[in-house]
Amino acid sequence: MVPLVYHASYSQLALPHHHRFPITKYQALYQYLLDRQIVDPTAFHSPEAVSLEWLKSIHCPDYVMQFIEQRLPDKAVRRLGFPLSERLTQRTLYSVGGTHLACELAVRHGVALQLSGGYHHAHYQFGSGYCVFNDLISAALHAQSLAGIVTVLIFDCDVHQGDGTAAMGQAYDNLYTCSIHCQENFPARKQTSDLDLELSRGVGDEEYLEAVAQTLALAIRLYQPDLIIYDAGVDVHQADRLGHLNITTEGIYQRDRLVLDNAKAASIPIACVVGGGYSKEIEVLAERHAQVFIAAHAIW
Repeated sequence: MVPLVYHASYSQLALPHHHRFPITKYQALYQYLLDRQIVDPTAFHSPEAVSLEWLKSIHCPDYVMQFIEQRLPDKAVRRLGFPLSERLTQRTLYSVGGTHLACELAVRHGVALQLSGGYHHAHYQFGSGYCVFNDLISAALHAQSLAGIVTVLIFDCDVHQGDGTAAMGQAYDNLYTCSIHCQENFPARKQTSDLDLELSRGVGDEEYLEAVAQTLALAIRLYQPDLIIYDAGVDVHQADRLGHLNITTEGIYQRDRLVLDNAKAASIPIACVVGGGYSKEIEVLAERHAQVFIAAHAIW
């Protein structure tokens, strides 16, 4: 049984009516997976909230407390993209804790999937692009405390470069960052990952899948990770509001299947997060995010 991580707080956030972030997609994905019997209801694990002491060990302590106490400067709030609230605080802490738990479960079972996560625009001392704290970096460092885990690869297939992940990852040994993203997209100012592959607008399934396959093979060969954290962002989809690539839903499934197949073939545990995906049609968005879950259940 493939272990899954979910907490109701992921979607429990009231946003202004015209806000572009599809906050309800996490609950919609949870319901989509259950309604279509893609997953076993008993496979879900509930995370604990990450501790403030842990967060202050990887992010700027002043930034952490300004966010927790809801006293971030207006400019920082605008950069973050979410209005501050107690519910935002709770969903953020549980989302980071969820990615930690997914790594723990992946190490035990070979794979685990988290129904949130992928907050790769969060930097050491500021949040950005709907990302408060960097759960990928946080979970990678947490995983290095687990038996047998020394080297961690963050393999990010969200359409936007994981700039926060790239910048924060430079400070740590045995933590490698890889980003496959659209060059002409947010963020305007890119950071340097250990391995970056920039794609032109309009790239389709065939070229994209070949790029993912070659980049993943290279990353595994170069870094020989003990754990992969996979950001399975679906904003690469041709109909995504913020994507600018031309990937079909079938292409997303094939990408996810490729990544998971390669991890299993190499006997590398893999923890997956859902990453980005933007659409006003929440049911359609849930279907796109479901592809990695369908792929995992086809393999394990």
